[in-house]
Amino acid sequence: MVDDASPLALAGKVALVTGGTRGLGRCMVEAFADAGASVVISSRKLDACVEASESVQSRTGRRCLPYACHVGRWDDIPGLIDAAYEEFGRLDVVVNNAGISPLYPSLDAVTEELFDKTVSVNLKGPFRLCSLAATRMKQAGGGSIINVSSIAAVRPTPRELPYAAAKAGLNVLTTGFAMAYGPEVRVNTIMAGPFLTDIAQAWDMQAFDKHAAAFPLRRAGEPDEIVGAALYLASAASSYTTGTVITVDGGSSIARM
Repeated sequence: MVDDASPLALAGKVALVTGGTRGLGRCMVEAFADAGASVVISSRKLDACVEASESVQSRTGRRCLPYACHVGRWDDIPGLIDAAYEEFGRLDVVVNNAGISPLYPSLDAVTEELFDKTVSVNLKGPFRLCSLAATRMKQAGGGSIINVSSIAAVRPTPRELPYAAAKAGLNVLTTGFAMAYGPEVRVNTIMAGPFLTDIAQAWDMQAFDKHAAAFPLRRAGEPDEIVGAALYLASAASSYTTGTVITVDGGSSIARM
């Protein structure tokens, strides 16, 4: 728990997290609730949102709103924002965490459907959510938007080029939205490295460990290790931080290829 006197406290605030039912998103939801915030938990599946909301609310006593939303669908996003305001009357923090990185056998085998779906969830959706949320936050006097990017944006490999391109675009959006909606609204990005979320279950861990030996920290991150950066950017502790990219990757982006 975060003491109410701490600069990291979020008492009385409302935070919305996309992809909030598992992985890094779930860790951020738990941390925001522990810091005093009410939380809107969004993902594509309503039952997962309900389960997460009931669990977090039971553990922390904070109000939670489950809301199913496919962030890759332009017209689904206004309803998500409206639901947050209808339930809580305000929105102080938005985390664009939902993302996908579909596998493909080779670059020439990438289909238009795969490419479009990847860009829609990782770039188009965050653009739409940022624009709607930041407009209302600015009118209300303030807020913080946190985009979750990837070191693939700066260290792309052939295995995830559509995803990497979309995340590079998200880094660009961060700068542009910070300029457009400041000084009231701060917009920043967490550029994440490899984390041991459920997606890691598909990794060849022997090959990964060999690769990670070149990282300064020699390992992948545990999901809760995203929490410090998220709380910093969500709270008053980062009141002079906007338009920036904070890398949380164990040093993997500076490791030798």
